[in-house]
Amino acid sequence: MTQRRLPRPSELKEILRPKPIVLNPTDRRLAGAHTIADLRMLARKRTPRAAFDYTDGAAELEDSLRRARQAYRRVEFQPNVLRGVSDVDTSREILGKRSALPFAFAPTGFTRMMQTEGERAVARVAQRNNMPMALSTMGTTSIEDLAAAAPDARKWFQLYVWRDHGAGEDLMNRAWESGYDTLLLTVDTPVAGQRLRDVRNGLTIPPAITLKTFVDGAMHPAWWFNMLTTEPLNFASLNHFGGTVAELLDKLFDPTLNFDDLDWVRQTWPGKLVIKGVQNVDDARDVVKHGADAVLLSNHGGRQLDRAPTPIELLPATLDEIQDSAEVWVDTGILSGGDIVAALARGANAVLIGRAFLYGLMAGGERGVQRCVDILRTEMIRTMQLLGVRRVDDLRPTHATLR
Repeated sequence: MTQRRLPRPSELKEILRPKPIVLNPTDRRLAGAHTIADLRMLARKRTPRAAFDYTDGAAELEDSLRRARQAYRRVEFQPNVLRGVSDVDTSREILGKRSALPFAFAPTGFTRMMQTEGERAVARVAQRNNMPMALSTMGTTSIEDLAAAAPDARKWFQLYVWRDHGAGEDLMNRAWESGYDTLLLTVDTPVAGQRLRDVRNGLTIPPAITLKTFVDGAMHPAWWFNMLTTEPLNFASLNHFGGTVAELLDKLFDPTLNFDDLDWVRQTWPGKLVIKGVQNVDDARDVVKHGADAVLLSNHGGRQLDRAPTPIELLPATLDEIQDSAEVWVDTGILSGGDIVAALARGANAVLIGRAFLYGLMAGGERGVQRCVDILRTEMIRTMQLLGVRRVDDLRPTHATLR
């Protein structure tokens, strides 16, 4: 028969250790986020549906995005043991400069619509963590204002070739003069993809207050208060435009874009050039012949052509084709540090993340973006240690196979 006794006060003291009280609500909220999925849940609660769906959604049936994420679930890691992994080096040289992390913040449009701190917050986090970030042509912070917000960050500029080439040339000149060292030319947008969530939500830029959005706004008063009491939400590189996202993109994008335009960009831009949106091996080979320093295998986060190729599955053939004549990067479907390690092991020189940091931004502004980086870094280090790999540069295809 079990004998009972009263615990001594000293014994209770050992086990009764309440967590410290966190007074700041943002810090308290983010402390409970341990994965990017956790940040996504917080973002969904704090952001009106139209703005959240713009980030979270993809084109048509969203098969491109779903397949990309499923591809990372198919990765099987092949660990080595007894390798001594107390110290892990996550740095990687990206286009000639060392980055403390092997991933960068992808260019995202309408960023201040997600959360009012917008691109400035992202740039400050990039500067703090010694990693690159890219500003979109469709950004809501100007080239110059972003440079002022994070003067020591490594900054890239993403360009859409418009019908008006003069406007594109002006943007390139402004970016170069403001210290941006790399241009990402997006080539997979001859027209806008059919993003059905945006259509059904009636998303306009700037957001319009309809009966539907008024009701939704009542559930997200902080978001509306921030938007209405800070600088107006508009496109820093465009004249004022009112309408749907698809109408704007179709008005601006040039459906006649071809390799002559690529040659014009290469002649105009003096820095490194990355071609974003490549989706087959032949195009990868051809853009390198036309002067690309890196190829970004991307289906635009699944937001353009639905049922498009999955970037991580394109990696081996692309690497075989272009050899060492250019770097090869990937994006789309990456939501964990393990995903990043898998892409690097499969041969990618760098990885771009988009939705992951936007979830953090919506969840907690600049601190939410930093939380995203902390989560991904921690997951990367743990995955590498369990793989028996001390340096990012030592990752090999044998470490990650696709089942």
